[in-house]
Amino acid sequence: MANIVAIVGRPNVGKSTFFNRMVERRQAIMDNESGVTRDRHYGYAEWVGKHFTVIDTGGYVTGSEDVFEGAIREQVEEAMNEASVILFMADCHDGLTDLDKDFAKVVRGLKKPVMVVANKADTAEWSYNSAEFYGLGLGDVFPISSASGSGTGELLDEVVKHFEDEGSENPDDGIPRIAILGRPNAGKSSFVNALLGRERTIVTDVAGTTRDTINSRYKLFGQDFILTDTAGIRKKSKVHEDIEFYSVMRALQALQDSDVCVIMIDATRGLEAQDMNIISLALKYKKGIMLMMNKWDLIEKETNTMHKIKEEIDERLGTLSWIPKIFTSVTDKKRIFQAIELAVKVYENRIRKVATSDLNEAILPEIERYPPPALKGKYIKIKYITQLPTLTPTIAFFCNLPQYIKEPYERYLENKIRENFDFEGVPVKLVFRKK
Repeated sequence: MANIVAIVGRPNVGKSTFFNRMVERRQAIMDNESGVTRDRHYGYAEWVGKHFTVIDTGGYVTGSEDVFEGAIREQVEEAMNEASVILFMADCHDGLTDLDKDFAKVVRGLKKPVMVVANKADTAEWSYNSAEFYGLGLGDVFPISSASGSGTGELLDEVVKHFEDEGSENPDDGIPRIAILGRPNAGKSSFVNALLGRERTIVTDVAGTTRDTINSRYKLFGQDFILTDTAGIRKKSKVHEDIEFYSVMRALQALQDSDVCVIMIDATRGLEAQDMNIISLALKYKKGIMLMMNKWDLIEKETNTMHKIKEEIDERLGTLSWIPKIFTSVTDKKRIFQAIELAVKVYENRIRKVATSDLNEAILPEIERYPPPALKGKYIKIKYITQLPTLTPTIAFFCNLPQYIKEPYERYLENKIRENFDFEGVPVKLVFRKK
């Protein structure tokens, strides 16, 4: 059985703060506002040589009819079913509440190792007060302060006793990452859920439902991938709440950590300025890029509607027309698997290595046919081409006067490379060096 620890409890007791301390990163969003965490959030931790997965969950509230709290309850129950150890977190300052008692009944029925974590025990007095949580009947109580780290060592010593093996350091290490990015309410979470065939993330009609970045393992054609669902990215001027600010920061971090960016666009709104900003960021970090025009079922179609919209997008993209596009409807499950196949293809193009002989054989005749324009009476001669051993495609041209190669000719060379070799969806960097 995998080493999995689920942190559960009612809202605003400090679960995300403790999760961040365990994984040693500010991975989950923390705020004094209640109900910040909604989806299950996974991270990896290590204690005395034992590696384990930590799950951060939203606050469990029984009997509420709120659309989010109902969905959060389902996410918490999923986390507890997966877990090998459950940490029931409570708040020393609030004492034993009715919400704690109601939730304890749910936890008690799981027949799994449970430790009661009395958080915010920042002083000896608060630690003594934590004794009242023995009243939950869930076993030992561990007073800790997730903010300062006080008491966490004793708690983790007890947690790791329940692990049968040392676990793996990071099961996701080296696995390709596909980030789903876009404006709020474009259908990103629905897409991830449709691919996985389960409600991995909470979906509602409310823009901004997803807050944290949510990673999920996905297998296609025998290849493992990590799908990252992200919060919607709006213009900075329209972000006024701290929580949304941190959500956007996490989404941008997911972009930087990814190999391929699937930029989801609401087809009813078309390609907007904010979508172009996200594309620019993906280009800056040399990521694989594809556009997913979602909500295609809501578009009134005539003859060649898709072709016309593609042409409009290409006109808007200009020199970036090499970015592939696919038209989908997540609600109708139309072309969603073709979309992920396209993302896989873009990933393969990003790691493609072209043999030096193939490059020279294909591109040198094109250069002879249309050589670089002479500058100041000097002729530029490109003698040799090779792909450099970099993470993303970088092609080096060795010539006598590299400083005289101008941008239009550079674009010509890039187009010829794309015509001869499949780099669809991938930024190609050209460098010119003196031979």
